[in-house]
Amino acid sequence: MPTSDKLLADLKLLHPKLIDLSLGRVERLLAKLGNPHLRLPPVVHIAGTNGKGSVTAYLKAMLEAAGRSVHVYTSPHLVRFHERIVIGSPAQSAEPIGEDQLVDVLTRTQALNDGDDITQFEITTAAAFLAFAENPADVLLLEVGLGGRLDATNVVPDPRLGVITPISLDHADKLGERLELIAAEKAGILKPGMKTVVSHQDDDAMVVIANTAERVGAELVVWGQDFDAYEQAGRLVVQRNDQLLDLPLPALIGPHQTANAGTAVVAALELGFDISEAAIERGLQTVRWPARMQRLTAGPLTDLLKPGSELWLDGGHNPAAGAALAQTMADLEERAPRPLHLIVGMLGLKDAEGFLCHFRGLARHVIAVPIPGAHEQPFTPETLAEAAQNAGLSAEPAAGIEEALQRCDTRFPGPKRVLICGSLYLAGHVLALQDGVAAQPN
Repeated sequence: MPTSDKLLADLKLLHPKLIDLSLGRVERLLAKLGNPHLRLPPVVHIAGTNGKGSVTAYLKAMLEAAGRSVHVYTSPHLVRFHERIVIGSPAQSAEPIGEDQLVDVLTRTQALNDGDDITQFEITTAAAFLAFAENPADVLLLEVGLGGRLDATNVVPDPRLGVITPISLDHADKLGERLELIAAEKAGILKPGMKTVVSHQDDDAMVVIANTAERVGAELVVWGQDFDAYEQAGRLVVQRNDQLLDLPLPALIGPHQTANAGTAVVAALELGFDISEAAIERGLQTVRWPARMQRLTAGPLTDLLKPGSELWLDGGHNPAAGAALAQTMADLEERAPRPLHLIVGMLGLKDAEGFLCHFRGLARHVIAVPIPGAHEQPFTPETLAEAAQNAGLSAEPAAGIEEALQRCDTRFPGPKRVLICGSLYLAGHVLALQDGVAAQPN
């Protein structure tokens, strides 16, 4: 019996490019599989640049609190590929797909593909659709991999609901170098008659989304027009139409999570599943989403810092995420002052200076590290340290996470706050180190 590691490695060899946006290859394979994408539970299709993972996590938690069974598809994974395909069950909370079931759907999909040209993301998305179609659930939360218009997930013809989270500049080499071009790709998930909840957007992006919706006949529920969300007196207030909900603040940390949580609340209500306010409250309080302002506690990495220090992890990697993270760290500093140090690794096509400049005057020091096993070429620590210096920060390179933590603790004695950030792939590496397990490559 092959393992998922072996099968995933083999599937990488079917196409020379890791990312090559197209629908034709996956549609061809899905037809061979009997079109499982036409036999899915009601789909919530989630696109955007920042926040789509958090919105997905909130929706899962709220729907499960309402007694619904939920499938979830996300990417990339952090430690194990199984995280991408989460299988819901009426009897228990959804869990990552088991090894035997993953091997089964990958093997069947690989056999029917019969060596045809297809990217790993496309063929694994087809395998995920097969798993979701064969396991009943009330809803499938389907996160876009990249862009939207030509993403492999966009083969689903009639989603129950769409969500577009904030759009910003990222993946410019694949989606376009202007916000309007990226927004056009994200808005490509809109379909005739499809209701879509749109979180707060820059004006240029909103114009593109609105024009696309008008052209295809989609219905928009828009932040600032049809709903709003804000923090007031330590509570999350969500207002839509003539309804006002006074809710607990979400468990995920950071002021940007107010918008993510508010967007998810409105999406849950728009689904038409009659979700109670009590279920929404439970979902906001029980939500879990690793590597999004996650505090790491007991483990080998936290043991490298002196008592009283804090170690945080976040996968944010573009300028908008940098701004949100810096604001979150500034809020923590206001409540409990500690010197902030950054340990950063980033993929080489990212805007490192645009990400790091938000920490100027906030972070005491930056240590740049490599990203082991990254699927794209990362910045070398030396180049990334230079980018941090260009952004106005004190910085130096290190050979890895452990060395960076040890150096940080030795050179800057006393309690401190350390944030590891810059890449979801780095975050996965960190979680694997902390848990003492081997990570599967993306």
